[in-house]
Amino acid sequence: MSIFALQSPAGGFLDEDLKHFNKMFDDWCVQFDNYEDATLIAESLDQRESVEIIEITPLSYPKYFFHNLQGNIHATRQLDDKIICIVEPFMGSNFRIAVCDLKTKHVHLTQTRYKSALSVEGAFTHFTN
Repeated sequence: MSIFALQSPAGGFLDEDLKHFNKMFDDWCVQFDNYEDATLIAESLDQRESVEIIEITPLSYPKYFFHNLQGNIHATRQLDDKIICIVEPFMGSNFRIAVCDLKTKHVHLTQTRYKSALSVEGAFTHFTN
């Protein structure tokens, strides 16, 4: 499961007006179900060299696929049919581990809160279902 988007070299995603770039990928950004459609639009733009076609997957951009996932995401990995994320629910809060189910689109935050990035990384690396 993936979608394609047009991105500037600076990192912004092309908006639906095909003139502006959003820092975050959201519903207002141009998105395509396949690479060929993205290529057609990218080639029609005036400044083709300044636009890259990128593939967005649940691992590379989990917030798009799991709308209930809130906060800053620091790392992701796939475990069977789940995407596991290190999440900071809001700036300065304790870290949590989010379990995102690819089949149901359900997001579950584990109960444990981690005060440091080092402690959550250890738990994240050894996390099992």
